[in-house]
Amino acid sequence: MDVFMMNAMFGLFNLGGAEIILILALVLILFGARKLPELAKGLGQGIKEFKKATREVTDEVQRSMDDNHYSPPTPKQIQEPTQPAQAEKTAAAQTTERKG
Repeated sequence: MDVFMMNAMFGLFNLGGAEIILILALVLILFGARKLPELAKGLGQGIKEFKKATREVTDEVQRSMDDNHYSPPTPKQIQEPTQPAQAEKTAAAQTTERKG
């Protein structure tokens, strides 16, 4: 953990050196010397997972706000209608072919 973060954290609770030593002594008495490394490891993994989740959420929000990922839909092709006279001639030619 960064020294600045530690100072900011202890400054938040307004803890001095004597209070920190007292808290550490109480933790040592309550949990014992054998359990402290396991507790510290679990705490570290929890903080790591929290930072990872926070980073993923922040990245997802940034991606959703980024306009570079937007691609407009492709325009649909519009077919022009055929001429009515031409369509009638084609239809008449097809019906005569069927009859004959």
